[in-house]
Amino acid sequence: MEELKHECGVAMIRLLKPLEYYERKYGTWAWGFNKLYLMMEKQHNRGQEGAGLATVSLTTAPGSEYMFREKAEGKDAITEIFARVNREMAGELYMGHLRYSTTGKSGLQYVHPFLRRNNWRAKNLCLCGNFNMTNIDEVFSFLTSQGQSPRIYSDSYITLELMGHRLDREVERLYAIAKQQGLQGTDITDYIDNHVEMTNVLRTTMEHYDGGYVMCGLTGSGEMFAVRDPWGIRPAFYYRDDEIVAVASERPVLQTTFDLQTDDICELQPGESLIVRRNGESHLEQIMPAQKLSACSFERIYFSRGSDRDIYQERKRLGEQLTQPILKAVGGDIAHTVFSYIPNTAEVAYYGMTDGFRRQGYNVRTEKVVWKDIKLRTFIADNSERNDLAAHVYDVSYGSLEPYEDHLVIIDDSIVRGTTLRESIFKILDRLHPKKIVMVSSSPQIRYPDFYGIDMARLEELCAFRATIALLKERGMQQLIADVYKKCKKSVAEANSSLFTIHSSLENHVRAIYAPFTVEQINRKIVEMLRPEGMQAPIELVFQSIEGLHKACPNHSGDWYFTGHYPTPGGVRLVNQAFVNYVDREKS
Repeated sequence: MEELKHECGVAMIRLLKPLEYYERKYGTWAWGFNKLYLMMEKQHNRGQEGAGLATVSLTTAPGSEYMFREKAEGKDAITEIFARVNREMAGELYMGHLRYSTTGKSGLQYVHPFLRRNNWRAKNLCLCGNFNMTNIDEVFSFLTSQGQSPRIYSDSYITLELMGHRLDREVERLYAIAKQQGLQGTDITDYIDNHVEMTNVLRTTMEHYDGGYVMCGLTGSGEMFAVRDPWGIRPAFYYRDDEIVAVASERPVLQTTFDLQTDDICELQPGESLIVRRNGESHLEQIMPAQKLSACSFERIYFSRGSDRDIYQERKRLGEQLTQPILKAVGGDIAHTVFSYIPNTAEVAYYGMTDGFRRQGYNVRTEKVVWKDIKLRTFIADNSERNDLAAHVYDVSYGSLEPYEDHLVIIDDSIVRGTTLRESIFKILDRLHPKKIVMVSSSPQIRYPDFYGIDMARLEELCAFRATIALLKERGMQQLIADVYKKCKKSVAEANSSLFTIHSSLENHVRAIYAPFTVEQINRKIVEMLRPEGMQAPIELVFQSIEGLHKACPNHSGDWYFTGHYPTPGGVRLVNQAFVNYVDREKS
């Protein structure tokens, strides 16, 4: 219901046979491009602000281009970049990226892949990723202290320069060895191209970072890699056979593109890298020591494609586990309750919820109650007209319930800001005159921002946070806010010099503001704050429990949105900084 910007998507293909093999077998020189296009379209949900692709040819003679890149902005970027593809660009290595900005920076210069050029093939580096680094200030300082001067201040460009610097050192290491062996001229170049150790490059690059990431890259000499962060925050999957090696952000993308079964595909493990050498040999390397697994649970609830076998079942369990609190909310009167959902990502949880009631012997009534009709047109400048239009983005099925007699249960996957509920949903549902509206979230209360690649709201934009602050003020507990502010400010100051240390004793002090209240108390305050003026029907909120979340998604324990347990020191520092920023804005 409330659109959040997804994290980015990546796609990579390494052809292991000569190009003529694919043209003979599949009837087209563009087979690699076609597969990359399909992989990117199947991940279009992960990025609609821009797209880019890169290719590397291993057989191009000196004097001709061997490394190509195309980028475009906008929701039609995928179509645009592939419209520029021609036979000259065909190669053995393919990389694609879909972008959603998580920093507010926009423009073609921020669209991946990023390319670092050099006259030596092995020193050319093309990089893309699904990531957000929490300590980019420290990495920038590290680079500048060595005399480097990155042209753009962003984690993407800074990473490109840091990794490019490490790649330069690797090539120079090999050059020295080749000279010691008595090699000369192009024999030195061939030696370097055939002996690059990306493991060295990745280890000396990624050791500096704190954040969630899947980093992918190609070199001009034909190396390909994908590396996942040590906490497993962001996802990556791969497939290998005798024709290809392929990598994607989501498993169903590989299944659909290459007609595979679920068990054919492997997941890249925390801190692990898949490396494909110039000669096509592939292997796994542990680049960074694996930390406590903190795979993002919000990936499972909201962002990932629901067609994945495990995600589909997890989302159904999330819905099924809510039957008891829903039953309590409607006073056990299922006979006079209509069940529905807000399109579209909550649909699977809705099936789980209704199946759960049926398994308990209830005859549930289901209706398509809510429809999404239009998008808000930004050319309407007047705020009152804009708000009126926003209130009509959704419509209802009139006659879908008995007025003043039927409860209405609506499930969504998350409630973040609550703006859409206040401005549109509650108003339009009230027209049906339900006896009571039970608004259900298949995720727990979202209390904290994300700092690892999902564009989550600032603290004060989260309705659970606003409600909690309001409760503290109502009860005369402003001193707690002041105490937390002081602790956060002190913690941030102490942390700024220690973020390269993975094992840190940093504490999320913001968690203390929620401690005085139960979930139900915060729920009631949220309802009070989101309830439109003049609305008649009573409202009750039902959220997933933290225990229910982990029961439904047992392999994705990253729950910092809900609990504040950030897996990395950088995440803890940033949430403390976010609270300091909030209080400072309130004072100004």
